[in-house]
Amino acid sequence: MSSEGFLKEMQTIGEKFLLKLQKLPKADPVEIVSFCVVLLFIVTVLVLMIIACSCCCYSCCSCDGRPDHRRRKIQVRPTTH
Repeated sequence: MSSEGFLKEMQTIGEKFLLKLQKLPKADPVEIVSFCVVLLFIVTVLVLMIIACSCCCYSCCSCDGRPDHRRRKIQVRPTTH
């Protein structure tokens, strides 16, 4: 997908979201609850993605820009007698 197509799709989704927000005060309670559940699901997924990415970045880069060489796996070789 090209960047123009992606931006157009994001704009369309944003417009639909704003339209839904404008109609929300006049909606029935079931629609309000379902909208809140969907919104909560989206926020939860985004928060979990941010946590996962930050944990991955922290374990890889240790947050100071330098890789953490202590976490590198060490190969164990059998001892000879």
